[in-house]
Amino acid sequence: MNKIVIVSAIVAAGMAAPASAQTPAPAQAPAFQNNRYFTSPLEKDAAREVSMQSVTAPPGSGNQFHRHPGDQWTAVQEGEITFTVKGQPPQVLKAGDSNYVPRGTIHRQQNLTDKPARYIEMRVFDKGKPAAEQIAGE
Repeated sequence: MNKIVIVSAIVAAGMAAPASAQTPAPAQAPAFQNNRYFTSPLEKDAAREVSMQSVTAPPGSGNQFHRHPGDQWTAVQEGEITFTVKGQPPQVLKAGDSNYVPRGTIHRQQNLTDKPARYIEMRVFDKGKPAAEQIAGE
């Protein structure tokens, strides 16, 4: 009888375990890989700086909605990037396409394809401020 009670207690404990302990965590999307070419003070405006970087977006990668303390220009060099401004339909940018993101625009970039993508960004941002502000709850 004692053996049955112990076995029943072990089975009941296993059934009461949280579902998260039994279900593997979802895989995180791969991250963008940035390669900064330069950052330099903006001529005649010491409060801002200009920078250029190359961004490689593995398949399935993306970022959350965010905004920048300045202007950003993007040119897709390879693959496709889905660019979304909050509240507007997504735009698919292909190699050779470019766009301009004005200061404070809430946006995101994603590679929704099964092939890598690469683009370059030129930015004119306020000096000393974080490059991006994540938008909570998006």
